[in-house]
Formats: sequence, C-alpha cells, structure tokens
Amino acid sequence: MAATTTTSLGGGADDRVLATAHQILKSLKAPKEDREDMLLIFSSFDNRLSGITDLINGDDSKSSEDEELDRFEAAEKIILDDSSVYSESSRQSTSLFDPPNDPVEYFLAVDEIIQWIEHFSISPPDHSTEKTDRIILDRAESAIQLAMSRLEDEFRHVLICNTIPPNAVSRCNTNRRSSLSFSSQDGGIDDNSGSFGEVSDAGSNRFHERGVSIGDDLFVDLVRPESILNLKDIIDRMVRSGYERECLQVYSSVRRDALIECLTILGVEKMSIEEVQKVEWKSLDEKMRHWVQAVKAVVGILLSGEKRLCDSLFGEFYDLKDTCFNETAKACVMMLLNFGEAVAICKRSPEKLFRILDMYEALRDALPDLEEMVLDDLVITEAKGVLKGLGEAVKGTFAEFENCIRNETSRKPVLTGDVHPLPRYVMNYLKLLVDYSDTMDSLLEITEEALYHFTNDLGGEVSQLEDLSPLGRQILLLMSELEHNLEEKAKLYEDIALQQVFLMNNLYYLVRKVKDSELKDVLRERWIRKRSVKVRQYSTGYLRVSWSKALSCLKDEGIGGSSNSASKMALKERFKNFNACFEEIYRVQTGWKVPDVQLREEMRISISERVIPAYRSFVGRFSCQLEGRHSSKYIKYSPEDLETFLSDLFEGSPAVLHHIRRKSS
Repeated sequence: MAATTTTSLGGGADDRVLATAHQILKSLKAPKEDREDMLLIFSSFDNRLSGITDLINGDDSKSSEDEELDRFEAAEKIILDDSSVYSESSRQSTSLFDPPNDPVEYFLAVDEIIQWIEHFSISPPDHSTEKTDRIILDRAESAIQLAMSRLEDEFRHVLICNTIPPNAVSRCNTNRRSSLSFSSQDGGIDDNSGSFGEVSDAGSNRFHERGVSIGDDLFVDLVRPESILNLKDIIDRMVRSGYERECLQVYSSVRRDALIECLTILGVEKMSIEEVQKVEWKSLDEKMRHWVQAVKAVVGILLSGEKRLCDSLFGEFYDLKDTCFNETAKACVMMLLNFGEAVAICKRSPEKLFRILDMYEALRDALPDLEEMVLDDLVITEAKGVLKGLGEAVKGTFAEFENCIRNETSRKPVLTGDVHPLPRYVMNYLKLLVDYSDTMDSLLEITEEALYHFTNDLGGEVSQLEDLSPLGRQILLLMSELEHNLEEKAKLYEDIALQQVFLMNNLYYLVRKVKDSELKDVLRERWIRKRSVKVRQYSTGYLRVSWSKALSCLKDEGIGGSSNSASKMALKERFKNFNACFEEIYRVQTGWKVPDVQLREEMRISISERVIPAYRSFVGRFSCQLEGRHSSKYIKYSPEDLETFLSDLFEGSPAVLHHIRRKSS
C-alpha cells in the first residue's frame, strides 16, 4: 500500500526527498533503460538516495505497491461494471449466481476492496501520502457501497427464490383431540328455549376427533440446501463491510414473511381481538382448532428449523445470529399469541371448553421450547400471560357449564319417562373432560361457596370429597347438582309411579356411563355403589306404587275367608277390579320407556315375580266358585297370558287389552 512503501531516512527532509523521488518514478512511463539511467543520476546527487534502488527492480516487474493498486483498480472495475449492467430495469432478472456472471470473481473483488478499507482503518494514511490515500479510500468506500447494494438485493433474491413452502406442515394434524360442538340437535342447550335437545349416545363420537401428532424427528428444510453456501458468502461480505443492519433487515423481513405464510397455510389469519369476538362459534371453533395445530407446528417444526437455519448461516456472528432469529420469530409468535389472548377474553360458553383446553395444553407444552429459542423477554412474557389467560378461561368456562346445569329449569317433561337430554349432555361432556384430567387438576379448586352449597343444599358430606382429585371433586359437585335437578324434574309428573321410573332411568344411565368410562376412576367405587342402591330403591318404589292396587285385589280379606265360603259377588268384584287395574297398567305403561335392555328385563322379571304367583294362587283357589258359562267374563286372563303381556311393558308404544277375551273352559 502507498502508506507502507516509504522508507524512513531519519528526518523530515530525507522523507520529503525520497517521497519526491518516489512520485517522480511513479509518474514516469519510460522504458526500463531510461529509468535505470535516471536512477544513476539520482544516486550521484546524494547517498541518501541510494535506497531508491529498492523502488526499481532489476527486471521488468512492478513494485508491490503498483501491484496492490492494480488489484484494487481491477476489483473496483469488476464492481463498477457489474453495477452498470445490474441496472434498475434488469434487477428482477439478473442474478449474481446466474450465467454468465461469475460469483467467485465478484466476491474476490469485494474481498479486495474490503481489505483496502480494513487497512486504512488500522493504519491511517501517512502525512506524505494522505491526499493520495484519501482518494483511494473514497473510491473504495464508493465501490463497497455499490457492492453492498448489489449484495443486499442478491441476498433478498436468493432467500425468496430458495424458500421452500412448508406444505408438509399443513398435512400434519397436530391436534391430539378436537372439541365438542354442541347444538340443540347434539344434546346442547337450545338458544331459544334454554332446554336440552335430544341426542343419542351413538352420535357423541363425532364430538371427539383424534389425529396423529408430530414426531420429534420431523424436520422441514426452510430453504433449499444448495443455496446455503451462496447465502453465507453474501452474509460474510455484508457483515465484514459493516452492513449488519441491512443484512438483518433483509433476512428478518423475508423469513418473517415466510413464517407468516406458513401460518396462513396452517389456517391462522391475522385478526384483532374485536374481530375474533365477533366470529360465530362454528367458524371460531375451526379457527381454534387450526391455532392448536399451528402452535405445535410453529414451535416444534418451523421455529426450530429457523433456529437451525440461523445457526448455519450466521455461525460465528453470535449476536447477529440471535438477533436475526428473534426478529424473524417475533411477528409469527405474536400473531399466534394475539389470537390466544382474544379467545381467552371471549364470552364464556360451555361448548368452548374443550377447544380452550386444547389451546392451553398446546401453549403450555410449547412454552419451554419457546423460552429456550426466543430470547426476547417481551415475547416470552406475553406468552406466559396468554397461557395464564387461557387457564382462567378454562376455569370460567367450566364454571359456566356448572351454572348451565344448575339453572336448567325446563318445565317440559319427557312423556315416556325416558332419560332426559340433560344427563345425556352432561355425561358426554364429562367423559371427554376426563381426557384432560391432569390439566384440570392443575387449574381447578373448590371454593368455600361451592362447598357450602354441596353440604347444605345438595345433602352432600365433606367426607365424600376425601381422596378425590380436584377434578373429581368438581365432578362430584356437578353430579350432585345434576341429581338434584333431575329430582326436581321428576316432580313434573303427576303419576308417582312414572316419577320413580324417570328417576330410575336417569340415575341408572348415570351409573352406567360412569362405570363404562374413565369417570369411574375419578368418582370412585363408593359413588357407584351408593347410586346403584338408589336405582334399586326407585325400582322398588315403582313396584309398590304401581302394582299395590292390583295385588290388593288378589288378597283373601273380604271374600269369605276360604274357597268354599267365598262370596261369589265379592269374587266377581275382585276379578273385575284386577282386570281393570291390569288393563289400565298395560295401557299406560306400554307407553312408558325403559331404554336400557338389561334394566327393562329386570323390571319385567320383578313385576312377574310379584304378580304372577299371586294371581296363579288366587285363580287356583277361587276359580271353582265361578265355574259356568260366564266365568270367562271375570277370569279373562290365564297366568301365562299375564306373563306374555308383561313383556310388552316399557317399550314406549301404548297398547290396550280391552279387545282380548278368553273362552270359558
């Protein structure tokens, strides 16, 4: 370099003499023999100029300074020529890495200019060559500005053209389970009447979908691997040239847009809190499902891939590497968190609980990885805040579900005494809730108000809550609330026997649902035993209320005491009354319904065991008193007939027996 080729002569005057000689020789374009003659002339003036021979070699080669200057000018020319070709009109079509361009030549030219600038920054120009060196420095800085402008555009171009759309991510169903979607047809609350619509248990499977989860080893290339070296070459020159900020802006803007596009592919769109709160439930349910998938895909695949990409591209530039990743990830993560926050403060309604639980679990599980990767405190603080908000939303939504059960006061009874839609809805809901036991256990706690209500209004005992998990306690309270609600609904029936059938049906349904699901592990065997006893009590109550009058007709009291002394008039009246009672029971109770096959058969057996032996005994003892042409008028049914007719009870289809007559024997 010019500043390094001056030889010290021990004083300022000597320096000036040698510098003058240097400039003279440099300006000459004479042949070799002429320069040698001039050298002899200069040397004869003063021995102080004898060192000038170092400026001219014996052969025809240039000085090291000339060679350096030539390399600089050659590098400058490459950059200027490329800048001229790379005009504004051709920027979209001309790439440094496309033929006939030679990226290696261009990068070497940039390296040469960078070396000149680095030299001047380390060794300021000597006073004697300051003007000349300043000119060269200005030219170098001008060239590097052109080069960086070119590389900035090239960096953007290579990043965009080599970004791989992560279509594989869109095919990953990361939702471990989906949600309930309640409507009046699904066993949900009818918005107009506040009552629960009919729903079959067979239809409840559509409430709960399960998908495959992302494997830990799933990896997605975010840019084409063959472009990595080109990108690293550009990053290295931009950083060495002091263009870190421009490099950061280009990289983060391109990759940020790519991640936002990934969210779009995953079904997540940018929405304000106000927009989210205006979305109808069916559409919101779908958006929440997509959000759960997106959180798992973004944190588990995309951000981890983005982190690996940053590590690969910015390797030794540690500060820039972390900054680039944080700036790239921030917009994507904040877009997800904004939706989560909007859902957390939405109006509470029971059908949202399972989606909110899915969102809570997805964010909770992703948070440790997010904290490890993202170093932006604002983002992590926001994520923790959204997680807390979703947790509060879970508790508030479950409380709303409890209020829904407590306040369901429809006055329209189920005419057949069948299972009411309310317990169907509740049990399908709770069966799914058990899948979230660990999460619910971490969020729920019983309030003093709820405990007071349980012990004072619902007749519960504190001991019943012992050894139950937090979710188990809440479910016990809710089931007690449900039982109380059903007891109130039973009072809507004027027929006391039908009240007993209704309560038997509904409580048996609850017991069966608990026994056949993981709820049995939540409520424990004690709850099942106590409710099973109550089912038998309701069954016994039905038998007593419904058949007491008919069975009283088959007693001996009031008809003479023995078969021989029995009053024919009293016997006729007894048989007539029994027939009337049985026919009325048959007419009414064939219209009642016991939906469970096993329970229905047990009920018929219980009736038969009470009625058939009593009837057979009565007929056997007193039928001889009514022998004659008109005996069939009073003894209308044989014990076998009654046995057959009892099998028609509780089918839900009313029938009559008035047309049946038996011939006299």
